[in-house]
Amino acid sequence: MENRELLTAFYRKCLTVNPDTNTNEVLGQILADNFVSNGSVESKTKDQLIAQIGFFWKLIPDLKWEPQDMISEGNKMVVRSIASGTPNGDYMGLPTDGTKSFKIMTIDFHQIENGKLTTVHHLEDWGTAMKQLKS
Repeated sequence: MENRELLTAFYRKCLTVNPDTNTNEVLGQILADNFVSNGSVESKTKDQLIAQIGFFWKLIPDLKWEPQDMISEGNKMVVRSIASGTPNGDYMGLPTDGTKSFKIMTIDFHQIENGKLTTVHHLEDWGTAMKQLKS
């Protein structure tokens, strides 16, 4: 799979809720065994990311991640995307009831080795999401 196709599948089949997709199977094909997801506070392994995605799919049943721009240089790619959804439950300490949605920008720096995603450094604008859900 070409790098652009790999990342498009990651956003559309793994991060976006899709009941017809076996996320564990797709992530198994996309993520390297030594995969690391680096956020601004903590890092996650492949298994931890898979668990987090499952949790988000339950909390935000209409979660959507839409790539807007992809820029590549060698085996590294930057993706700007829009994440949106309507949480129903405790969302980062904020009680939600499925009546308010958020729409935020995200930036991810990916590294791909041997056709698998090995590292992602990501930043999501969760502060804006919280403001949108409170208003």
